[in-house]
Amino acid sequence: MKVNRLYPVQVYLLGFFMICVFYGDILAEDLRAPGIQELYRLDRLPTFRESVKVASVSSYDRTGGNNDGFGGQYSFVRKENGGLVLADLEGPGVLYRFHTPTPTEDLLEFYFDGEQKPRIQVKYRDLFMGNHPAFPRPLVGFGGGGFYSYVPLPYEKSCKVFLKAERTQFYQINYAQYPQGMGIQSFAVEPTVEYQQYLERARKLFEAAGTDISTYVIPKDGQVESLVSTVNLEAGKAVSIFDTDRPGRIVGIRLRPADALIGKKRDVLLRAYWDGDSKPAIACPAGDFFGYAWGEPAMRSLLVGTIDDVNYCYFPMPFDQSGKVELFSESGRDRRVSIQAEVLFVPVARQKNEGKFYALWRRENPTTKGKPFTFIETNGRGHLVGLIQQSQGFESGNTYFFEGDDQTTLDGELTIHGTGTEDFYIGGWYDVAGRWESRRSFPLSGCLAYQKHLGRTGGYRFFIGDACAYRKSILQTIEHAPTGNDLLNDYCGVSFLYSQDRPTCDFSLPDAAGREVVDLKRIVFAAWWNIPIAAFSYRDATLTKGNEKIDGRDVQFLSLNGQGGDAFGHHFISFSCELPAAGIYKVSVEALKGPSQGQVQWFVDEAPVGPAVDFYAEKRRRTTEEIGTSELVEGVNSLLFKVVGKNDKSQGQAFDLVNIICEKMN
Repeated sequence: MKVNRLYPVQVYLLGFFMICVFYGDILAEDLRAPGIQELYRLDRLPTFRESVKVASVSSYDRTGGNNDGFGGQYSFVRKENGGLVLADLEGPGVLYRFHTPTPTEDLLEFYFDGEQKPRIQVKYRDLFMGNHPAFPRPLVGFGGGGFYSYVPLPYEKSCKVFLKAERTQFYQINYAQYPQGMGIQSFAVEPTVEYQQYLERARKLFEAAGTDISTYVIPKDGQVESLVSTVNLEAGKAVSIFDTDRPGRIVGIRLRPADALIGKKRDVLLRAYWDGDSKPAIACPAGDFFGYAWGEPAMRSLLVGTIDDVNYCYFPMPFDQSGKVELFSESGRDRRVSIQAEVLFVPVARQKNEGKFYALWRRENPTTKGKPFTFIETNGRGHLVGLIQQSQGFESGNTYFFEGDDQTTLDGELTIHGTGTEDFYIGGWYDVAGRWESRRSFPLSGCLAYQKHLGRTGGYRFFIGDACAYRKSILQTIEHAPTGNDLLNDYCGVSFLYSQDRPTCDFSLPDAAGREVVDLKRIVFAAWWNIPIAAFSYRDATLTKGNEKIDGRDVQFLSLNGQGGDAFGHHFISFSCELPAAGIYKVSVEALKGPSQGQVQWFVDEAPVGPAVDFYAEKRRRTTEEIGTSELVEGVNSLLFKVVGKNDKSQGQAFDLVNIICEKMN
């Protein structure tokens, strides 16, 4: 189907008058010097950057260890009277991003162009809270354990960031240097009316994450053609959702229902081709392109994601002569579904200073010992604008690989070195309650999931002002262990970029079996740490967490200690245990035996599943006991354990639980 022929479905022009009324001021203005306008001029995302260097200052451990801010030894570039210099940048340039998971109440100061007095003085924490007029939400914000600011701070000659404190911990500051003559003026204490208008436009755009933002992607004088079609996905066949022989650009893609792409097989591919190239510019499992995690929708960012059962993408995709986008369903796919596709097309050809859009999917399963995971390595000119990562360990309960640092090498120079994977995705403290523990979406970053019992976590990050621009080459990697890349894992990544020429990296995908999500068969739920408790005894019982040294080792555990009987019978405790797949599971408990322990039995619908297990022993010791076998569902299962009695020698009816272990038998 060609755009320059009639579609067999609805084809119409969006009212250009309406666009001018609401967005005419955005479309008509020219992009000034790098800075605030970059935050909302999404139509300019394909434009090559004029920066001479893109880099960061961070608190990473210079010795190669994992002390990326814990001790504070590397959390400054130098000390001065009264505090710490966090960055001292030479201009002209722009400070694009400030992130920390550890803000304090200390004063943070920004000095421009060698001035002796700071132009900005704000409490470190308040920088991210929206309390300062120059840093409004949601251009600044917090969540997932991280605090961030995307308000660009341009500087003509220099910018010094100073914290009036004796000590600080984790931080990252991203910036770009530009050549002279770019017209960069330092951040103004009293902003102009024009700047305030730009700031408000950026704020409104960030507020609109998850909605239709295509109007921000339309180039000047562009008219949008909305092309809607319904296609049937059939095994072994490709279906086109966009095909044109006219120069232009895509400014939006929407697919519904999102359920059509759900599944762990990753067996529907999204492919795009520009200007007759026989090799795809986009080659990715369709769900992963839209931010699915392990087969389920998980992301709602500004530019790509899923909301209200609709997958969306608003990256501008310019081309010279022709463009084609298709969905391919693998031959082994076991269901036939219909998808309604809408592609927003603008007949404005790619400009000479614009790159073409590419999206690359890579998987390393397992990762390579001693070598970081590579998102992308390519030669040429371009800029990286986004990354999505899914990470899974091979051992239940272990996500220690997320301590690994990101590293960006631009034009042969390592210019960006991060402080931990969740920090890279603007989060922090991934295994601490109330931080990275649940799926969270922010305009440019977020957590796809954190399931410690499955060894899974992932994140996404998109770059607008802070895009990683390169003129010769880029290597984007991330470690898969705290140090030395010595943990083997299953890593998947999607890289989004603009490139002058076709990237030199390999875009080929593994076969269907090589893309499929692999679930762990043995799942360990740590009762001593963060397993959700659905309920426990209604009266005469206490629930505590303890720590004892047993056989020379520290053992942490959750202790249910009941007196007499409960309101409805035996004392009990019920856990919410999430499993990746349905099936028959053998359930065991790792617990402590001792002189005050009771007899424990697993119940389903008030019927015992297995025999009662006696945890009495004269001396405290650790034990693992099989407690029953039953059919469990995919998702959350309530596992209820009752203290049904006690040994005649026992002094109580306690249940000191370390781990619940579920092993899939089929």
